[in-house]
Amino acid sequence: QVQLVESGGGLVQPGGSLRLSCAASGFTFSSYFMSWYRQAPGKERELVASISSAGGLTNYGDSVKGRFTISRDNAKNTVYLQMNSLKPEDTAVYYCNVRYLLQNKWGQGTQVTVSS
Repeated sequence: QVQLVESGGGLVQPGGSLRLSCAASGFTFSSYFMSWYRQAPGKERELVASISSAGGLTNYGDSVKGRFTISRDNAKNTVYLQMNSLKPEDTAVYYCNVRYLLQNKWGQGTQVTVSS
């Protein structure tokens, strides 16, 4: 079965950086777009970034453009989210996502808290 396991979250000061990882299994990772979403308390889940199967195409939410970078390593079945210049409004649970057989699959999420 599809399994997505996120890691790398934590507490960071404003202006700091974090790198999230998502280890995938149970499907042919190199054949699928992968995405990162986030959900802050009281808000809807929103798309942060997505990347094509070979990594040549990326897309970002307006609020993170120029600060976050999505990448993938198909040899390791892992997708990454490098987050720089973090702001308090980036505080959220971050989820890894794949649309597999017309269904959204999610990891358990990793908490990112940006606070001084």
